[in-house]
Amino acid sequence: MTADDFRALAMSLPDVVESAHMNHPDFRVGGKIFATLGYPSDDWGCVMLTPDEQAVVCQAEPDVFKPASGAWGRGGSTHVSLRPARKASVRAALEAAWRRRATGEPAAARKKPSGASRPAGARRAAAFPKVRRSKR
Repeated sequence: MTADDFRALAMSLPDVVESAHMNHPDFRVGGKIFATLGYPSDDWGCVMLTPDEQAVVCQAEPDVFKPASGAWGRGGSTHVSLRPARKASVRAALEAAWRRRATGEPAAARKKPSGASRPAGARRAAAFPKVRRSKR
């Protein structure tokens, strides 16, 4: 995946505007940043996930998704290594980040999905496509 691929996926979501933050391209919905490009270098993107979503993608594809450092990472900010990334995985992460910002609600305020008897991880994992780990 390239930076242009990441940009095209982000811009394909409804009501997205490309802007810039700290001299890096960012993608916003409702004025809120849900993804960025070019940090820490040109080969990286970033998506603003919940900590639970971050855990799912980082476990599924550790060569692609990595928590940002410090408080940003603990809050769900997740770096995306573009070179090994697959479009389906990045699309799912971008959609999750977009959805989080587009609702305008903090994650804790959202209604829990029905089926509370299932483990929480089972519900979260369903938000992302099944990812086969490559043998690299």
